Amino acid sequence: MVTSGERSGQASVRGVAAWALWSRPRAWVAVTLTAITVMLAWTAAAALSIPVTLANVGTFALLTGLAVAQTEVSRRIERQRRILSNGPHVNMTSVWLLPAGLLVPPQLVAVLGTVLYVYLAFRSWSGFRPGEFHRVAANATTMILSGFAAGLVAEALHGHGMTAVALAAIAFFTTNTALTGLGLYLAAPEKASVEGCLGNMDDNLLELATLCVGGLLVMVLTTEPLLSLLVILPLYVLQRSVLIKRLEELATTDQKTQLLNATTWQDGAQREISRAARDNGSFGAMMIDLDHFKRINDTYGHLAGDDVLKAVAAVVKQETRAHDLVGRFGGEEFVALLPSTSKADAIVTAERIRQRVSELIISTKTNEGAAVAIERQTASIGVAAYPLDGSSIEEVMASADAAVYAAKHGGRNRVVGSAEVALAAA
Repeated sequence: MVTSGERSGQASVRGVAAWALWSRPRAWVAVTLTAITVMLAWTAAAALSIPVTLANVGTFALLTGLAVAQTEVSRRIERQRRILSNGPHVNMTSVWLLPAGLLVPPQLVAVLGTVLYVYLAFRSWSGFRPGEFHRVAANATTMILSGFAAGLVAEALHGHGMTAVALAAIAFFTTNTALTGLGLYLAAPEKASVEGCLGNMDDNLLELATLCVGGLLVMVLTTEPLLSLLVILPLYVLQRSVLIKRLEELATTDQKTQLLNATTWQDGAQREISRAARDNGSFGAMMIDLDHFKRINDTYGHLAGDDVLKAVAAVVKQETRAHDLVGRFGGEEFVALLPSTSKADAIVTAERIRQRVSELIISTKTNEGAAVAIERQTASIGVAAYPLDGSSIEEVMASADAAVYAAKHGGRNRVVGSAEVALAAA
């Protein structure tokens, strides 16, 4: 006979077993649960050993009120930023948790971090992508531990002067970056990249800017607390400017490969040909077409095909210069314009790209989830130059396209210059 208590216990066990947490990679679960355990133990130890003064409560209440007000004011912007984010998302809670780490006991830092993330989950993130509890808990834990680390540094330096605040901010940034990067890596090791785990330059500069505001807030809170109200408007403008920048990136970038999209590339190429005509200059151009790409989509699925496109795009980007125009024309076609480059030098660059593409080993998955490694992918590349092969970008790229066709007709996996096409036609 099963009692009602036993049935309730069995239902509880089944409920815990059904948590989405257990579907994550085991290493991620282990690290996340360890971090949460450390955070809770640290909080409990602080609660038992560090008294909370009335001044601490006042500072905590002010920070909480400011954080909630700023979250409410900018929640639509935050929601849009989160929707459009394609990497580590900087939500600016550092502005509040850095001062908390320096000015209030750890137990109040933990409470503030919890309040902030619960409020964000219900007010800023709900309605488009429900925040899974274990993700919210993991992110909150990372920020709380970062606040603890900042507090330790400030305590070791016995003050809140410029040096102490700067070193505390560095400790916060380092802890946050390390824990976030480790979590992102363990969540999907097979797809991990340095930029994907640690964020790009813009992401890190935004976090550092947020910490600078947090550092200034420490100074304000210790001298003229009411002036801290002035921080809300600059934060709103900062978040809005970041959103606008992201929207501009989406309008100009191919989302699969992060290269320029066709329209943006065409606009840049028109500007470059105008500059070259004005300065009596030249440039090289290449068109890159992947061989038998349809076979990859048919055999492994479109997800695997997307991974191949991303890998090839990375090669093209690495083998060209920062000021070269590199874009995707759709399908499996890529284009590159190399300012102040002769056709001979463009052919050398194209040959490097062709060689590296043929050496790629791309770890991916089929649509059914089976792991697969795609190798021996090849590309046919056509090269042309301005003004040798045309006086407009359309004429130059038509020459490069004809060279691609010649490369395909000649056996694929080769580089052909437009002069070779003309010679063959003759």
